[in-house]
Amino acid sequence: MNITINQVLQSYIDPLTASEYAALERSLLAEGCRDALVLWNDVLIDGHNRYAICRQHGIEFKTIQNTSFTSLDDVMLWMIDNHLARRSVSDFQRGVLALRKKEIVAARSPAPVSAADAPDGENAPKPPMSTREEVAKAARLSSNQISQIEKIQKAASPELVEAVRSGTISINAAATVASLPPEEQVAAVAGGKKLLRQAAKEIREQRAATRTPREPKAPHVSQDTPETGNEPWAENAAQAPSETERLRGEIASLKQKVAQLQAENVELNQRIAALIDAS
Repeated sequence: MNITINQVLQSYIDPLTASEYAALERSLLAEGCRDALVLWNDVLIDGHNRYAICRQHGIEFKTIQNTSFTSLDDVMLWMIDNHLARRSVSDFQRGVLALRKKEIVAARSPAPVSAADAPDGENAPKPPMSTREEVAKAARLSSNQISQIEKIQKAASPELVEAVRSGTISINAAATVASLPPEEQVAAVAGGKKLLRQAAKEIREQRAATRTPREPKAPHVSQDTPETGNEPWAENAAQAPSETERLRGEIASLKQKVAQLQAENVELNQRIAALIDAS
């Protein structure tokens, strides 16, 4: 039997851990392959791990055809929905799959119609999976988690992606570490789980230190109450520094924070290098 493995379709499957693969192998050796592999023509679309183990050990298996597809996109969407429904799929992988589904659906959808071209001036309906909220709902995640996964996909090094995929680091922490230069991401991953968490913590602390505190709101003055100039807040306002002086003070404070953060960044790089040398 000629069975074709499509590498794109196979990438939709979160690889099994070594222990999970060993458990599946023991089950197949003891009980045989009870569930049929699913094919679309000669392309394998479900049962990749079982197929590899059966071929390795000469275990017999059955196949069934799914004839409901008309294109490779149909197969991709079926596989994505199939995996999104499984509890064993990690949060990160569900987010990645939902974002892939969004891309496929967007490519298949017709070009959006502007409000001016819509009949009777009605707003044109939005295509499905066009918002982050819809993607999050499909993945059973929050919109913020989807945003973090998008950041990981765009900025994370392959080593950091593998770390979050394997559960070594959380989605939230990985999105934070992804803001580092690629070489520093690789160094943090090489340092292990503890160093990754420490790097994410220090980056958050640096960001918090650079945030400018909010200005207190001016007190509300009722239009029905005449201003006498004797109110306590009026006296404070008269004694307040000018706008120029205030801005100069903020600039000086920010320069001091930048110098402090640069020193902390040098110290963090030294820690990472020391941990790598010690490992």
